[in-house]
Amino acid sequence: MVINMIIGIFGGAFNPPHIGHVQAAVKAVEQNDIDLLLVIPTGIPPHKILPSDSPSPEMRLAMTQNAFHNFDKISVSDLEVYSHDNNYTIDTVSKVQREHPDATLLLLVGTDMYESLYNWKDSETLLETVKPVLLPRDVIKISSSELRTMLPLRGGRNFISDLNYAYIIKYRLYGAKPDWNWLRECAHSMLSPLRIPHVDACEAEALRLAERWNVDPDDAREAAILHDITKKLDFSQNMCIIAEHGMIIEKLGFHEEKLLHSITGALLAQSEFGVSDKVADAIKWHTTGRADMTMLEKVIYIADYIEATRDFPGVDALRRVAYDNIDEAMIIGLEMTVSDLKSRGISPNKATYESLNNLLRTQR
Repeated sequence: MVINMIIGIFGGAFNPPHIGHVQAAVKAVEQNDIDLLLVIPTGIPPHKILPSDSPSPEMRLAMTQNAFHNFDKISVSDLEVYSHDNNYTIDTVSKVQREHPDATLLLLVGTDMYESLYNWKDSETLLETVKPVLLPRDVIKISSSELRTMLPLRGGRNFISDLNYAYIIKYRLYGAKPDWNWLRECAHSMLSPLRIPHVDACEAEALRLAERWNVDPDDAREAAILHDITKKLDFSQNMCIIAEHGMIIEKLGFHEEKLLHSITGALLAQSEFGVSDKVADAIKWHTTGRADMTMLEKVIYIADYIEATRDFPGVDALRRVAYDNIDEAMIIGLEMTVSDLKSRGISPNKATYESLNNLLRTQR
C-alpha cells in the first residue's frame, strides 16, 4: 500500500471520450508522479447542459471505462454518474478526501477551467483541499464536440478507441454512421476468405443499382457489406443467434437450413452494427425474396444475384434487364432459382413463391 498517495482527479462529460483525453491523462500521471488517477464522468453537470442527443450517464461511463481500461494507475469512477443531483466539484472532491484522508489530491483542469476556479462553488474550500494542475497540452487536438459533428459524417474513427467506436456504432450514438473501411473490415473478419470477393462485388453492384433505381446509396451499401456476415456459421451457431434474439422458427428442411444466414445476418447487422429496420429487412430477404418487396430489398437481391463474380448461363442477359426493369429481373431470377432447386429435388422456400407470384400479378 502506498503511503501518502498522490491522487489525481480528472472529471468531465467524456461525451464521447477520445484519445486526447487518454493522452492527457497518461501524461499527467507521468509528469505529476500520480499514484492513482480517478477519471470521473459527470452525471448531471451543473454549469452546462449536455446536447439533447447525448447518451445516458451510464453509457458515457461505459465508454469512459472502455477508453481507460488498459492503463496502470488510472481508474474510472462512478462517483457522479449515479447521483441524481447536480455534481459540483467540491462535493466530488470531498467524497474522494473522505475515502483517502491522507492522500494529496490534484485536480486536473484545462486552461479555461483553471482561470475560472475562483468562481466555482465553495472555491476557497476547494482550493484548500486540492491542488489544481493544468492538463498537458502536448496531446492530439480534438474535442468531443468536434467528434459529435464528425460521427454522423462517417468520420472521427481515428480519434476514438476501437472498442468505443464499435460501441458508438452499435447503438448509433450521436447519430453516428460507420466509416466504410471500418465496416468492411468488420464484415471481412466474419467471412471466409473465399467469400470476400463476392461481398465486395455485391457492394459495387448494389451502389450502381441504387443509383439507377433511386435508392439511398448508404442503405444499399450497408446492406451489401453486411448481407453475408453469418454465411460461414453452421446450423447450431445460427440457431444460437436466433435463440439469443428471442426468435422462434419452424422446423426447417435441409435446404432451408442454408437460408438461416439471411435471418441471423439481419439480426447481427442490427444488434452489432445498429442498422435500420429497412437495411435489416434487405439482408433478411436477400436469399428468398418476399411479397411486396421494397426497392432496397430488390436492389440487394439482384445485386447478390448478378454481381461481377457470378458466372452462370443467362447472367449477362439478367444484368441487362436489371438496369431496364428491375421487377422483370426479379421474376427471371426467382424463376431461375425455382427451376434450379426443383431440378435438384429441393422444394423452394414459401417466401420465394410468394415473391414470384406477387411480381407476376403486378408485372405481367
